Amino acid sequence: MPSPPRTRDGGPVETRQRVIEAAADLLAREGRDAVTTRAVAVAAGLQPPAIYRLFGDKDGLLEAVAEHGFATFLAAKHVDPDPQDLIEDLRAGWDLAVEFGLANPALYTLMYSEPTRATSAAFKAGMEILMGRIRRLAAGGRLRVGEELAAMLIHATARGAVLTWLSLPVDRRDPALLTILRESMVTAVTNEEPAVQEVGPAGAARALRATLPEQSVLSGAEQHLLREWLDRLASDG
Repeated sequence: MPSPPRTRDGGPVETRQRVIEAAADLLAREGRDAVTTRAVAVAAGLQPPAIYRLFGDKDGLLEAVAEHGFATFLAAKHVDPDPQDLIEDLRAGWDLAVEFGLANPALYTLMYSEPTRATSAAFKAGMEILMGRIRRLAAGGRLRVGEELAAMLIHATARGAVLTWLSLPVDRRDPALLTILRESMVTAVTNEEPAVQEVGPAGAARALRATLPEQSVLSGAEQHLLREWLDRLASDG
């Protein structure tokens, strides 16, 4: 009989997943302090030494639970490659992130408690989805700031919204807080009207070509060269 598939640390894939799910369940029900190797082992029907063989230590187990959280969140994301309304698509993505955090407070806090979580494969995949939204905003002339800054603003406001909400007593949790934070993000990241009316490189080139005389960052020679390039792009339209 063939042996079951194994992870790099030598434990069966099914056992590893069972342990992660048991730990995530303990985390959700009783909080981070309840996630001890002994408690997780009992919940998963294993002996404590198995946890160490699979994850190295408690920190390794928590890292695996955080990765599980990112993967769960990623699976919930809906990706529309061609949304009708770019701003509403941005709002929907922000709302989804916040709703996930509010529904999974302990897991969300664990996911974002360590900067090293950014190495998670699922986190990186989620960031690609976000960057796709941002690039579509840029291509549509709706992006007010640079792409990297936009990503930081979206993440910071969503994370801040979740952690602030969770820190408040239940009787002080006003839904207006979430709405105002989201709309502040939208205002900071996007233009009300497209900066470029014509979609595509030719339209963007024409818009940039028209604004060149208003800026003084480039030298005369640099402006001349850039105008040549923009003229070529604009003529493709």
